[in-house]
Amino acid sequence: MKKTSLAAAAAILIALAPGAHAQWVVIDPTNLAQNILTAANTLEQINNQIKQLQNQAQSLMNQARNLTSLDFSALAELRATLSATNQLIQQAQGLAFNVSQMETDFLRLYPDSYSAATSGTQMATDARSRWRNSLEALRTATKVQSQAVQNFAADERTLTDLVNRSQSAVGALQATQATNQLLALQSRQAMQAQQLQITQDRAAALEQARQVAVQERAREVRRRFQGDGTPYTPAAVNFYGN
Repeated sequence: MKKTSLAAAAAILIALAPGAHAQWVVIDPTNLAQNILTAANTLEQINNQIKQLQNQAQSLMNQARNLTSLDFSALAELRATLSATNQLIQQAQGLAFNVSQMETDFLRLYPDSYSAATSGTQMATDARSRWRNSLEALRTATKVQSQAVQNFAADERTLTDLVNRSQSAVGALQATQATNQLLALQSRQAMQAQQLQITQDRAAALEQARQVAVQERAREVRRRFQGDGTPYTPAAVNFYGN
């Protein structure tokens, strides 16, 4: 029906064209309708191809946005703050953080017991060293606490920047990178909390060890004062050969 209508319309237009009364033109309606349909189909295919190209171009633009890298990195700042806290621990005085060195010093300064061969001077020197270790451990803990407080301001700025960039991300890659850096900030804060806990626990442990050593030293001093338990036997004292 559609083909017949198109053919009839084409025949009428040709009949009404200028000069149509001067001569007769032989027209094949079926062929004309077929040509018109072919042209319409071709035009539709071209339009479809244009739409496909437009969709492909839009897809490429979306991929480009998704692959756009985030032009901001907080990794250097996070590592710097973590390194600052770690340096405070490494610079700590007193009992070493090295495992082997710490064990040697601990066995020497915090013995299970004092032998009779240990001089009173040596015990006093060890007591002074233990006091110094406790003091330095407390000093390190307070330094790490102060560093953690200073890091709060930097963490707040970093968090604000990362959240803003995450919310304004133009693609999946930028959003993912911003999220990863937020997770890195959280990990750095967790590591700092662990560092702080280590220094606090170390100070508490050394103070407890010092108190135990004080008790052992007091026991040895008391034993030496009391002697070996042999009853006292009076004896005559010779003055000037008399």
